[in-house]
Amino acid sequence: MKQPIIFLLAFFCITNTFDAQVKYETFESSKLGETRELKIQLPRGYNSNEDKNYPLFIVFDGDYLFEAVAGNVDYYSYWEDMPEAIVVGINQLEKRFDDCLYSEQNSLPIETGASFYEFIGMELIPYIEKTYRTENFRVAVGHGETANFINYFLLKQQPLFQGYMVISPELAPNMLDYIPEQLGKLESKIFYYLANTTNDSRSIKKMTAALNADISALDTKNIFYNFDSFESGSHYSVPAHAIPKALESIFYVFQPISKKEYKEVILELDGSPVEYLQEKYKMIKELFGIEKQILINDFKAISAAIEKHEDFEYYEALGKMARKEYPDTLLGNYYLARFYEETGEPKKAMRTYQSAYMLDEIAGVTKDLMIEKADLIKEDFGY
Repeated sequence: MKQPIIFLLAFFCITNTFDAQVKYETFESSKLGETRELKIQLPRGYNSNEDKNYPLFIVFDGDYLFEAVAGNVDYYSYWEDMPEAIVVGINQLEKRFDDCLYSEQNSLPIETGASFYEFIGMELIPYIEKTYRTENFRVAVGHGETANFINYFLLKQQPLFQGYMVISPELAPNMLDYIPEQLGKLESKIFYYLANTTNDSRSIKKMTAALNADISALDTKNIFYNFDSFESGSHYSVPAHAIPKALESIFYVFQPISKKEYKEVILELDGSPVEYLQEKYKMIKELFGIEKQILINDFKAISAAIEKHEDFEYYEALGKMARKEYPDTLLGNYYLARFYEETGEPKKAMRTYQSAYMLDEIAGVTKDLMIEKADLIKEDFGY
């Protein structure tokens, strides 16, 4: 039991050193008839780029869950494994039962639970989106009772959130029917992450296993779904394990091409790896509303695949993409020169290598390399 506690304490100490801005606000809610404390983390550099918008995380049980989510979001975005995001935590200390109240007849929110539901959708999110620069990509995070509650926003005809981090949920009985049915008919893309621990209560393990089986059986391309059952940790420490895995699964497409993706996906493609790269960044734009510059890492991965399969004709499209993304560098000219060199146009390749001399070096593509390649062509063909 000591190890998870030490891990959590160390983790929270690390989060306090981050440069992300954490604000504390008091929100007066007419729906709740009371004030509610909010914790808000703005991304690094939020004030220095007024044209940039950010995805939004709403963290339920913010009195203890906010720091874990905010710290992981800051860490993963720092390494560009996910976009920078605004994280808002809702303090539910001593209010959790009332906030999550649902009917025993149909498992839907009633009374104080219905008021809390309206507070989120009709007051809190409109306020955050009016006050801060947000993208139209929202993620809800809940644990235990609140992990059940965030699913109510999924049941709307147009779900309020596009991502759901459902950690060891205390599911209301009818939710086992509602959730798979709704996921099966949605036409919009939804990210759904479900987790439990083998040390959860019997009811949580039974209901999450049933929910996992039903969601896994769905035949739909619109649901990006992942499930983890952790072998260690208690019900209260499982968020520390689940949150990083959830972020990785939700933002998988946003991440740089990994060795696994390179070996298992790109090298196995029947078609163009350049088109795969284009689709990857098109999906980032469609899902998260973010125009992300193509990473040098990803250009290098596609180039490596072209070289390995000797599909040199794809270098032409890759070179044009590189010129567009990094116009002042050698990258685009290098790929285009490789295309000419390997497709029977050595003189054009030589001139393309030579013409790049005034551009900036990048990613191991140096001026010396370009001149060396031009000289080799000159020697081979006597130009």
